Amino acid sequence: MAPRIWPLVKLVSKVTIAGGAVYVAYDSGLLGSSEQGSMALEKAKAVVPPALEEWMKYFGLEAQLPTMPKIEFSPVNSWNAGVRWTISSLSEAPTRATEYTNQGLQYVKDLIK
Repeated sequence: MAPRIWPLVKLVSKVTIAGGAVYVAYDSGLLGSSEQGSMALEKAKAVVPPALEEWMKYFGLEAQLPTMPKIEFSPVNSWNAGVRWTISSLSEAPTRATEYTNQGLQYVKDLIK
């Protein structure tokens, strides 16, 4: 009986851990809009270094943590830049296709001469 229960216990524990991870990500705002994601990142930057220092003191480790690098990255601006580039490329596609077709035809005509 025990050999039959063990795979079920493993599956339930894996599903519970995965579900908990998804719940924490959703609850902290990581699965929301880009503004919510930026806010969650700022919260994590404020909370993680003190927590690491506390755990290091608890376990008796006296190592100096490197300072957090300042990253000037805005997910909102990056997302908007990607959307702009995609829409721009899609709007130029018919014109570019016509130009490349004309260049290809001219090349073939020059080869035939």
